[in-house]
Amino acid sequence: MLCVTTNVCRSFKQRVSLKSLFCTASTWNSVPDAATSTSHNKKAVTSTSHNKKAVIGKSAMFSHNNPSGLTPRPHSSGVLHQDGHEPTDFVTQPVSNFDKLVSKLQTVLPGKSRSELSVLIQELRQTRGSLSGFTAEDITQQIVTMVTQPETKSTSVIPEKPSSNKTLEDELATRISEARKSVCKSVADFQFNKKRIQVLSQSEHVLSECDGIVYWMSRDQRVQDNWAFLYAQKLALKQGVPLHVCFCLVPKFLDATIRHFTFMLEGLREVEKECTELGISFHLLIGHAKDRLPQFVAENKIGGVVTDFSPLRVPMAWVDDVGKALPKNVHFCKVHAHNIVPCWEASNQMEHESRTIRLKINSKLSEYLTEFPPVCKHTYDAPFSQSVDWAAAYSSLEVDQTVRPVEWAKPGYLSGMQMLESFCKYRLKDYVADRNNPTVDAISNLSPWFHFGQVSIQRAILTVSQYQSLYKASVDKYIDEAVIWRELADNLCYYNKNYDSLDGAPDWAKATLREHERDRREYVYTRKQFERGQTHDPLWNAAQNQMVLEGKMHGFLRMYWAKKILEWTPSPSEALSYSIYLNDKYSLDGRDPNGYVGCMWSICGIHDQGWAERAVFGKIRYMNYQGCKRKFDVTKFEMRYRKQTTEK
Repeated sequence: MLCVTTNVCRSFKQRVSLKSLFCTASTWNSVPDAATSTSHNKKAVTSTSHNKKAVIGKSAMFSHNNPSGLTPRPHSSGVLHQDGHEPTDFVTQPVSNFDKLVSKLQTVLPGKSRSELSVLIQELRQTRGSLSGFTAEDITQQIVTMVTQPETKSTSVIPEKPSSNKTLEDELATRISEARKSVCKSVADFQFNKKRIQVLSQSEHVLSECDGIVYWMSRDQRVQDNWAFLYAQKLALKQGVPLHVCFCLVPKFLDATIRHFTFMLEGLREVEKECTELGISFHLLIGHAKDRLPQFVAENKIGGVVTDFSPLRVPMAWVDDVGKALPKNVHFCKVHAHNIVPCWEASNQMEHESRTIRLKINSKLSEYLTEFPPVCKHTYDAPFSQSVDWAAAYSSLEVDQTVRPVEWAKPGYLSGMQMLESFCKYRLKDYVADRNNPTVDAISNLSPWFHFGQVSIQRAILTVSQYQSLYKASVDKYIDEAVIWRELADNLCYYNKNYDSLDGAPDWAKATLREHERDRREYVYTRKQFERGQTHDPLWNAAQNQMVLEGKMHGFLRMYWAKKILEWTPSPSEALSYSIYLNDKYSLDGRDPNGYVGCMWSICGIHDQGWAERAVFGKIRYMNYQGCKRKFDVTKFEMRYRKQTTEK
């Protein structure tokens, strides 16, 4: 449902509603159906049997005013549609196809004669230049729109044919830029939703006499589609002062390796370039924020500091430390810029299952799932601007250099948006059917860009929603996983400070794991054996090898992988420790709320229920090799990675 409102900025809200969202899971938590578990799970009823599918308002195809500006583009020659047939131009094909199209239209528009429908088809063809690449369903929907909503005739749900002299990147950037400009030209005129903000300082307002505003970038490492960046620029424009973006580079962060730091730093290079083009200074401060940021604030007479939000223990401690070190008269606030509904607005307590948070998110989504205004050219230049010494940045790191960067995932906003576009064009149609099949390329692959905040999850949802009329089931499923389960992961980490230990498990899970801790294990492996993929299970080894070599593991296999670590270690606490260590060290999206919740779901039953009791697992949900064989071609996956030994 689209609601257009009017203000000085001509802004609007995309009123989108998730109703009775289908209970599935995120990259980690795509819950297996009962067939995946063994016979002891027969009495369990999975969510797929009784929950309705997600509904995105009345239509997520925003045909009027198209707030996101992103529409699905036509299939190129040789690309099959979801029905497996090559796209055809119904107007230029033999008469039989044209007649079929007219007959189809008569069933949905019975009041129109064949001659009237023929005229409409020709009119649509003239508007588009050609209908080549569009299915009969595409054409039918557009003609119905032309008849029922004549005022929106010029805003087609059938995508424009890509211009031959534009690259994919240019077209995507142009469409998004136009969408932002349709909201307003400058964030100075934008009515900012203050519920996204939490003031952390005693001073509730920016100093009237100051020489700049700082955006302390941390979790959300991008310029556009970033509510924290936007709010910082709004404050700077209001005060008529320069805007500084500061990123504090620590020498080591948990188990992150050069693989992760390279992905992050190369993305920040792109941020620096874009900031420079916008007249905004970018500063890479090497060292801990509590030591470097207050010093920068004092030296440059900064009147306000804006940062983004993370629910994790270490980043929250950074924010606390900086707040204590900043001058008392400096305004300091954090802005939720990562998911869609701010964590503190989504719920005021820890949610124990997706069902309860789904209802809360659904009630608030229309308020927050809106198009972004643009970060615009800043009219107040900083008195100094020095390029970042990236060599010095790399030299400052004290991390494992053996886990090398991967080739498939190129860092930065532009590459992330290209991955999003390729998902929508080529993989989204298969998502609902094949997302749990590791041998089929049907998932978004966006988690690295989401984790480092290089691509906005909200932008991804706005983009995917444009394909609702083409692939409704897949769109609904993807939005459920990208919205609900990510919000649920942040919720756990925000309200449960033991999000990465057995102490954070539900009482029933702690009791059953404690009761079965001394059960005999048929196989027991060390952490090093797990790391090298040296178990008796070729599927587990292949999954581990994929993560070590590619920096990712298919979401379905992540669950199997973690549950087998529970089965093959001396204790649940060791299993949880091993799984978090391996995921954080090798996965590009490690050290993330989704990762912690994934391990906790698999091993500690978080956000799950008790199942039929068995050895070692107790009442924790069980997965086995035979269940995987029923799901997908296990041998095919094993062969892909079996020879790629990761032993060092």
